[in-house]
Amino acid sequence: MAETVTLSGKTSPGLLASLDPLLREWLPRQRWFAGKGRPVTGFSLVAATELLPADGRLGLFHLLVRAHQPLTLGAEPHPGDCYQLLIGVREALPPRLAPALIGHVDQGPLAGRTVYDALYDARPAEVLLEALRTQARIGGLRFEREPGQEIRTGLVPRLVTAEQSNSSVVYGDTFILKLLRRVVPGVNPDLELPLALAREGCPRVPAPTAWLRAELAGESYVLGVLQPFLQGATDGWELALRELAKGEDFGAEARALGRATAEVHTALARALPTVTLGHTQLQLLADGMIERLDVAAQAVPALRPYAPALHSAFTALADLASEGRTWTAQRIHGDLHLGQCLRSPAGQWWLIDFEGEPSKPLAERRMPQPPVRDIAGMLRSFDYAAHSAVSQAQGWAEACRAAYCSGYAEVSGRDPRTDPVLLRAYETDKAIYEVVYEARHRPDWLPVPMAAIERYAASDPH
Repeated sequence: MAETVTLSGKTSPGLLASLDPLLREWLPRQRWFAGKGRPVTGFSLVAATELLPADGRLGLFHLLVRAHQPLTLGAEPHPGDCYQLLIGVREALPPRLAPALIGHVDQGPLAGRTVYDALYDARPAEVLLEALRTQARIGGLRFEREPGQEIRTGLVPRLVTAEQSNSSVVYGDTFILKLLRRVVPGVNPDLELPLALAREGCPRVPAPTAWLRAELAGESYVLGVLQPFLQGATDGWELALRELAKGEDFGAEARALGRATAEVHTALARALPTVTLGHTQLQLLADGMIERLDVAAQAVPALRPYAPALHSAFTALADLASEGRTWTAQRIHGDLHLGQCLRSPAGQWWLIDFEGEPSKPLAERRMPQPPVRDIAGMLRSFDYAAHSAVSQAQGWAEACRAAYCSGYAEVSGRDPRTDPVLLRAYETDKAIYEVVYEARHRPDWLPVPMAAIERYAASDPH
């Protein structure tokens, strides 16, 4: 690997300035850009590391760039989201790299060159894997590997082009490198939890092989995680829709998925601290759900007729808390649904993507929570799958939900349905979130969570 240098805004003031007009156009078009709907007014450079010299045939920069945008009404002051970019530099792009084009630079140190998203290109992707293999330290970048894990050379990289909230590169059929695009300082659960589960011996989560961090101004950023590639695996969402289309029963798979979820929860409870939620914490939990309902009802008029009945799901939880009921909270997946699960051709289920809901602050994503929050997310996912099928199977979602809870109980010793007040509160809270999301982004899907809202509003919370 070529010798590298780290640049900064002070030592290379022209680098970001030359890229600025191109990034303003390119960045908002990316699937993983979080600030859609608001213009980018400028950038500031957090860090820049030259991984391949830009004066050669192929240059490669690793950038951490903060995008500045106008604040939305009522939002807290915010310095802007920080994004991880891998910028390739060439004289001209070959046709195979046309989808990766960012633009042609007119000024600054890269004037006259073409810049592009380097993850589309095999050579830059090889540079990243080699750095992880050799545990390189390049400027503020730290390429680290789990002790005892080996990384072979010669693995051919390919970018995963499916829409994702991050970017992934598969190496041969051996590894997959997930690169986080919007990054924040701190301990990222997408590395923290799989590492804890691997060290606990839980087979339901691919164990991290290596990872990439940045150490900047006393703060640590997790930038990417390398894990085994699960060859031939199908994600749960695709599998459920396929079985629905064929009219096949999904109950056995749902039960197995419930068992896998319980295995993960049990291992996390062993590996990391648990807490007891008493009256004060549960009251805060219920208050937060009520507040989200009130805000959602203002944003989505269709929700307003159901709001009084939906409140009862949350006040029932607060009532139990005031009577002295407690629940255990622990680290959980945080954003569990069928698309976060993979099934091997042999029938084994894995859980992936432990990042949590990316829109939530990192500290909130790392808080212990009742495991039923994950369960509610999966139960809602069965509902979505049933409504997505061209030919909806009568009772399919209900059968899957029952099988999933039964499978969960077989491992955990406790059926989530025996705690109806807590489960109803979390399912209702999730459906309210879905209503707001669909109203804003996919209005055609709004009937799916609204059907659940109508059902929850009519049910007895006790």
